[in-house]
Amino acid sequence: MKGFIKKTLIGVLMLVVIPSTLMACGGAGEGNASTGESDEDTLEIGMCFDSFVIERWEKDRDVFVATATAMGATVNVQNANGNIEKQIEQIQYLIDKKVDCLVIIPIDGESLKEVIGEAKRANIPVVSYDRLIGNVNTDLYISFDNEEVGEMLGEAIVNQGAKDVIMICGPLTDNNVPMVTEGFNKQMNDNGIEVLDVYNCEGWKAEYGSAYVYDHMDLVKQADAIMCGNDDIATSVVKALAVAQLAGQIPVVGQDADLPACQHIVQGTQLMTVYKPVGKLAEQAAKLTVALAKGEDISIDATINDGTYDIPYVAVEPVAVNKENLDEVIIDGGFHTKEDVYLNAE
Repeated sequence: MKGFIKKTLIGVLMLVVIPSTLMACGGAGEGNASTGESDEDTLEIGMCFDSFVIERWEKDRDVFVATATAMGATVNVQNANGNIEKQIEQIQYLIDKKVDCLVIIPIDGESLKEVIGEAKRANIPVVSYDRLIGNVNTDLYISFDNEEVGEMLGEAIVNQGAKDVIMICGPLTDNNVPMVTEGFNKQMNDNGIEVLDVYNCEGWKAEYGSAYVYDHMDLVKQADAIMCGNDDIATSVVKALAVAQLAGQIPVVGQDADLPACQHIVQGTQLMTVYKPVGKLAEQAAKLTVALAKGEDISIDATINDGTYDIPYVAVEPVAVNKENLDEVIIDGGFHTKEDVYLNAE
């Protein structure tokens, strides 16, 4: 997959430049834009990320851009760097530019309702990518089965015989977080496991996870396991546990199959991760987005309620990964190399 992406991207650098300066968004490094002159008939897709703090987003971007470009579209990529006002400005910029479709990874879906309403009034299709934007009737929501992700995290803890757990989750402004929590709590409730505390890391800032461990060490020592909202948080938590000489003693679970998490699984300091095949997600999203940009019917039978509307929904299946199947899923699947995963293994 990585080789494919690199080869494809080399051929399209004249169409898509990442990053470049977007003056409307306030300065160098704050926005990314396509700068190539395109034919009037060329489809242009606007793609707005919340940030690239989470490791996987760069993989999503690269596969999406490569796939859409191979289908004859250009992709104008924006990065809001975690700033909701900037994300609103960037979406408005893309609307004013009259892109053919918008793909949004929202920081806070509630805050985007007005600007997405403008896109809808301009007859620009809108795709909720990975995170559902509520109550705005987007044309597509494509993500993973987030409730199943939560169940997988819970099952791993149940199988460890845990009785007490701590949850260090992502921000509630991310609509995926309640979905993951619902699936996880189902496993906890069904198996009589007590949740000692729930903490939400604002803005997905991983350092809040380690800070929680340091500030609540007495409670942490009572826990049989720690559920983390993603692998970035899990890595931060593992580092904090290592300082207290507890790494490997308290099982930690996360999601995204980030490289540090896979390394920790090999080392025995993280129990498992949920691998979400972002290449498959991004490729499928790009194909559906191009179809929407062309005005075609995407013919999605499944729907999800966004709070007000039933919208087309595509859910890609996640995979639970632990020490037993890591080589098969992650390395043989080309997500990370064996050399990288086993870099620090004894």
